[in-house]
Amino acid sequence: MFIADTSYAATLQDHLNRTVRFALEEDLGNGDITAQLIPLETAAKASVITREAGVLCGREWFTETFRQIDDQIQLSWYVEDGNHVQPNDTLVDISGSARSILTAERCALNFLQTLSGTATAAHHYASRVAETPVTILDTRKTLPGLRLAQKYAALVGGCENHRLGLYDRFLIKENHIMACGGIRPAIEYAKALHAEVAVEVEVETMTQLDEAIDAGADIVMLDNFDTDATRRAVERAAGRVKLESSGNFDLDRLNADLAAGAQVDFISVGAITKHVQALDLSLRLIMQPADK
Repeated sequence: MFIADTSYAATLQDHLNRTVRFALEEDLGNGDITAQLIPLETAAKASVITREAGVLCGREWFTETFRQIDDQIQLSWYVEDGNHVQPNDTLVDISGSARSILTAERCALNFLQTLSGTATAAHHYASRVAETPVTILDTRKTLPGLRLAQKYAALVGGCENHRLGLYDRFLIKENHIMACGGIRPAIEYAKALHAEVAVEVEVETMTQLDEAIDAGADIVMLDNFDTDATRRAVERAAGRVKLESSGNFDLDRLNADLAAGAQVDFISVGAITKHVQALDLSLRLIMQPADK
């Protein structure tokens, strides 16, 4: 797989197996009654092509879907995760039981097209900042049940992961600040609770930015700052803290910020996973002649 971190890779593999199993249970129920029209011994070949350009992602999910349906199915891949594909490219050839191929088809394509769509969106954002020190981050605004899968796809597309969940980084937001009695006590308690974990604070004003810096935040998230306010926040922070911009970012806003010199360290973009548009893929079946 595309992940160098072995602990992350093991977690991702377990997540992959479970999500594929759940997807198949959801689709199959008590069995594929339409596929039962096809004799069990009928063999077929199939190919998956893409109808549009994009970044491929999700090979392992596609492969695992077929493995869980029928481990005798043979797959011959022509592309790797992270490869750029063009319309009418053949991605993979499939051979084996016609019944098994058709039963696995939809779930396998759902994973491949959704994760490829996520990786393609991530690539569009990452490529815009390729010549800058800015890093594009994903968010927790992922499809339910596909958190790690989509975050993997964001990496494949060239972005980086923000926190994976609520357990691996403090992100102190408006309601946390209110409940804790202010920015400083929230940061101090976070550092006392888990000194090894990064503390990020979301701010809405320049005054809060100053408070977060003075209290020792590791990262400050500028929540819905417009381009001019972001530029002024960068000047105000003067490198004393890492800055992250967040809030309804699209490619136009990204270009505007870069052009205006509003260059933060990180920009988190929920649209990468939340507004994902699946890559248009198609599976074509070819029946093999029966043995005489």
